[in-house]
Amino acid sequence: MDESKVIFIIAFNGFQNIEYAIPKHIIESEGFAVVTASDRHGVAIAQNGSTTHVEVVLDKIIVNQYCGILFIGGPGALEHLDNHTSYKLLQEASQLHIPVGAICIATRILAKAGILSGKEATGWNDDEQLLPLYKEYNVIYADNDVVVDDNIITAAGPQAAQKFGELFVQMLHKKQQWG
Repeated sequence: MDESKVIFIIAFNGFQNIEYAIPKHIIESEGFAVVTASDRHGVAIAQNGSTTHVEVVLDKIIVNQYCGILFIGGPGALEHLDNHTSYKLLQEASQLHIPVGAICIATRILAKAGILSGKEATGWNDDEQLLPLYKEYNVIYADNDVVVDDNIITAAGPQAAQKFGELFVQMLHKKQQWG
């Protein structure tokens, strides 16, 4: 495992630029390399029209090559990332005790992967679909901007991007200390 690489998984079309850019900056400023992954190669387009280069495709990710995995929200997250490939990555990361997280609507992907079962989590709920989904997957909803439970971090949306990035860095440093 490379203790210095974190993978950010974004929708190829419709990722949330604030949820991507702020945590990426924080994590990189702490000396970690960020690798951007998506469901397709090329240039991914955020919901605001900004772009970023995709370095690896979702189904080519080798989980144990990363010290952390984050799913970024936005209107395209469920369309592009809510699938068995993502679930498998998250389940493998969970088995390897790799810190994982998601922000905004992407927290639903963690729930569907089964890794939030019995854990506290938050997420975007403006459509009022989060609580029924969390109940279905045995997730304990916490009405906070950011929630850390064991080695999983969830955040409610762009307003929490700074704290999400900062707390994820703390998780990464703590993991390095465990060895």
